[in-house]
Amino acid sequence: MQSAGSGWGNGLLGVIIFSGSLPATRVAVGGFSALFLTSARAVIAALIGAAVLFLLRQTRPERRDLASLIIVSIGVVVGFPLLTALALQHITSAHSIVFIGLLPLSTAVFAVLRGGERPKPLFWLFAILGSATVAGFALSSDGSPSLSGDLLMVAAIVLCGLGYAEGAALSRRLGGWQVISWALLLALPLMVPVVALTWPPAWSGVGAPAWIGLAYVSVFSMFVGFIFWYRGLAIGGIARVGQLQQLQPFFGLALAGFLLHEPVAWSMIAATALVVVCVFFARRLA
Repeated sequence: MQSAGSGWGNGLLGVIIFSGSLPATRVAVGGFSALFLTSARAVIAALIGAAVLFLLRQTRPERRDLASLIIVSIGVVVGFPLLTALALQHITSAHSIVFIGLLPLSTAVFAVLRGGERPKPLFWLFAILGSATVAGFALSSDGSPSLSGDLLMVAAIVLCGLGYAEGAALSRRLGGWQVISWALLLALPLMVPVVALTWPPAWSGVGAPAWIGLAYVSVFSMFVGFIFWYRGLAIGGIARVGQLQQLQPFFGLALAGFLLHEPVAWSMIAATALVVVCVFFARRLA
């Protein structure tokens, strides 16, 4: 039987990989439209998933798994990438990263609704405190100047939490990389036409940073990260390991500051530090 430590280790690797997602998306939307970026990353990742499924001769999911795979597709293949790409046209990646502090609470709620988990009452206290910290930051005077950007990020977090919880529950039977691979293939018939319709009229204006951003979100954010993340959630518990997502702002803010040279306000660091304290206690009390 796999240990809870293995679940936390896999979950942490997933968080580290996901930490580059929003900065990479911010760079990519500088050269591609939000719709093209969302569909292109899904198509590229789906081709990778199809190749792995074929090479390892994986059997098709059962019919009862179809509804769950559709939810995963809506949440993490289409919803979260599209909404964050739209949000990052209005706000900086540094600002958007702090919203990730809401993701553990969203995941925990759906872990109860969809995964059948029952965390202790004190767990909810610290989970809600961490989320309230994020909400307070978003409404602060040095937060985002764009309400639409903030609302898009909140919607993205809700859909992502649903996709995480649903995929993790399904991973207990199918396996983590199998779940994301089948979810990507399920979305492929929709994503291919969108790629064709949003194809850039000229490639000469797309710089190297945008291509690097597209490559990262396609390979790592959309496929490799889920291998570790779903495995960690399935082994260690969706609500419990999901609290690791509150560590992502630390990594993401560092990337936004050092690689993109975006301003990182003291309030961002203070908010992130407080949610890290919350995730520590939430983990112990889950």
